[in-house]
Amino acid sequence: MIEQEQKAVLTACLMAAFADGSKHERERNEIRNIAETLAGEASINLSALVQDVLLKRSSLPALAAALTTPQSRQLAYEMAVCVCDADGAQSPAEREFLAALRSALGTDAGAAEVFAAEAEKMAEVPIVPMAVAAPVAAVSTMGREEMDKAILDAAILNGAIELLPESLATMAIIPLQMKLVYRVGKSYGYELDRGHIKDFIATAGVGLTSQYLEQAGRKLLGGLLRGIGGGLLGGIGKQAVSSSMSFASTYALGHVARHYYAGGRTLSTQMLRDAFSDMLGEAKNLQARYLPEMQAQARTLDAGRLLNLVQRS
Repeated sequence: MIEQEQKAVLTACLMAAFADGSKHERERNEIRNIAETLAGEASINLSALVQDVLLKRSSLPALAAALTTPQSRQLAYEMAVCVCDADGAQSPAEREFLAALRSALGTDAGAAEVFAAEAEKMAEVPIVPMAVAAPVAAVSTMGREEMDKAILDAAILNGAIELLPESLATMAIIPLQMKLVYRVGKSYGYELDRGHIKDFIATAGVGLTSQYLEQAGRKLLGGLLRGIGGGLLGGIGKQAVSSSMSFASTYALGHVARHYYAGGRTLSTQMLRDAFSDMLGEAKNLQARYLPEMQAQARTLDAGRLLNLVQRS
């Protein structure tokens, strides 16, 4: 993609990220931080794009005019859908924005609806609380080695997913992280729902919308991202975009969840964030060791199978 198209796709994502005015200010600040981080990796001034979106200087007609191919327009719509769905079901404001974006881009209504439905299913991953709450215990029903393996397996899987080029593939990472936290908490007897898990992840310092935006943004700027509706660039396992972020954040969340629930949920917000930051650093050092396993798994995955994978994990 030429730089003009990259800027237009990222603008669509940022407009989607800020479409919901009720989004927590913590997440809005994280989106700004992500833009600054990505700006250091490309010639595009992403901080300026954020300002343009926030000050309403960006318009849908101008965005559409900058996207010169059906594939780039489809990708812009798909990424905007995923940004809106990253933290759960779309709000009325987000649905209104996506309808306006689809109209401006002139994307095929049927294909757009199919993709939106797939993304919505992915976002609403089933997390069913236990019918009867088990007694809270300091000892997990999983042995130490079993839990270590469960956390590592989840991290490797998410690292593999990040190597896939499809826009919807990246969408699967957050639901799988939520499922991991649910599984860890359940092993200690805690009855968790989606709301609690989302709060836990956010408190640890992982923004749901901003995490998707960063992952997809790196792929886009690296020339690896393509939409379901049309390939912009194929290939699995290309390291212009590193899988370290998804591997590391999943690994860190799993181990911090273990400490949090084993300790009776007594960690303060700052203690949670410090623990996550420390574990994130450790996880990044492990990424190279497990990269071959991520690449091997990536070759067995495709975006079409991910919804099924999320549903049964």
